[in-house]
Amino acid sequence: MRTLLVTGPGGSGRSTLAAATALAAARRGARTLLLTTESSAPQTVLGARIAADAPTGIAPGLTARRIDPGDRFRQEFLSFQDRAGAALDLLGAAPLDEDELTELPGSEAFALLHALRTEAASDAWDAVVVDMPPADETIRLLALPAQVRRYLRRLLPAERQAARALRPVLAQLAGVPMPAQKLYEAAERWEAELAAVQRVIDAPGTTVRLVTDAGPVAAGTLRAVRAGLALHGRRTDAVLVNRLLPTGSADPFLAGLSGSQQDALKVLREEFPDVPVHEVGHLGRDPQGIDALDALADGCGDETWQIAGAAPQDAGGAADPWVVDDRLATEGLLVWRVPLPGAAREGLGLVRRGDEIVVTVGRHRRIRTLPSALRRCTVSGAGLREGALEIRFTPDPALWPVSD
Repeated sequence: MRTLLVTGPGGSGRSTLAAATALAAARRGARTLLLTTESSAPQTVLGARIAADAPTGIAPGLTARRIDPGDRFRQEFLSFQDRAGAALDLLGAAPLDEDELTELPGSEAFALLHALRTEAASDAWDAVVVDMPPADETIRLLALPAQVRRYLRRLLPAERQAARALRPVLAQLAGVPMPAQKLYEAAERWEAELAAVQRVIDAPGTTVRLVTDAGPVAAGTLRAVRAGLALHGRRTDAVLVNRLLPTGSADPFLAGLSGSQQDALKVLREEFPDVPVHEVGHLGRDPQGIDALDALADGCGDETWQIAGAAPQDAGGAADPWVVDDRLATEGLLVWRVPLPGAAREGLGLVRRGDEIVVTVGRHRRIRTLPSALRRCTVSGAGLREGALEIRFTPDPALWPVSD
C-alpha cells in the first residue's frame, strides 16, 4: 500500500490537491481512500457530504473518510475511565459522563494517527491519501509517536516492573487493583498502538507531498518545512505548485502576476533539484465537484498525480537515513551523517545528553539515542555540508576497546 501525506502552508490549496490526487489514483484503477479531519473544505471540493468516521463512496474506486477527533477522544477517555474505575473509586473521584466530555487540544493528531494505522492494517486500499494539517503542524504530528514512546520509556521504564509479581498480592490485600499496575498496563497498550503507527509512518511506501503557491516567500517557507521533515526521517516525493496563471497574456496585469509566479517557480526548482516540482494550473475558479477535479488533473501531466505502483524504496523496509561513516582508519573518527536538505547553519543546534543527541532545526527538535559505537566516543565537532549535518565522534580511550 502507498500512503501519501499531503501538506503545505496554510491557504496553499492542499485539501484541493489531496482530493485531486486521490481521484486521479482511483481513475487509474487503484482502490483509494482519502482521509481528512477537515469538516468543510474537502466536502466542498468533492461536492459530496462526507460522514464523520464512516466511509463515503465518492467515485468509482474512491472512498473518503472524515475523522471526528471529538468522538475518538470521548471513546478513549470513557474506556480508560472504565478500566481505572477501581483505582478512581479508591481516590474518591467522580466519573465523567459522555455528554460532558469535550476534546482536549492535541486530540485531532492522535485521532488522525489512529485512523491511519487502522486503515493501513485493513488491507482494503492500494493507496491512502491523507489531507494533512498545515506543514509545521504536520511535522510535529509525524514526530509524535516517537516522542511519546520516549516519554513512556523514561517515565515508566520496563526494567522497573520487577515488582509485578508482588502487585497481585498487594491488590488482594487492598481489595482493589494497584494504581501502578494500571499505569504499566496502560503504558503497554499505548506502546503497542504507537509502535504500530510508527511502522506505518516509517514504511517505504509512505511519503510526503508538499503543496505551495508560487509566491515570493514560497521557496524560503518550503526550505524550512523540508528541513523539519528530513530531521524526522520523512521523505518528500514531490512539490506541487498550485494556481499557476497562463503565460503570455496580453493583459499587463495578468502578465505581471504570471511573470512573478514564473520567477518563484524557477527558485523552487533550484531549491529542490532532487525532487520533482510539478505545475498545477489555475482553473479560473475554485474547483468544486468531481468534474472540476478531473479538469484540474487533465491540465497536468500524469506524473503530477502518480502515487500508485512501486514504492520509492526497497519493499524490505525503510532504511535509517542517519548513517554512521567509519573513518577510523583514515581520520581516527566516526561520522554520524544526518540528511537535512534545506537546513541553514543559523537555525541549527546540537547538544549531547549522555547517550542521546539532541538536534534542533529551526522550530523543530529531535532526540536520538546514540548507536552503541558512538556512546564510547566524544563529540569532536560538527558541520553542515551539502545538505547533511556531519557529527564527528572521536573514540574515548577510556571506553574504546584496544586491540593487541
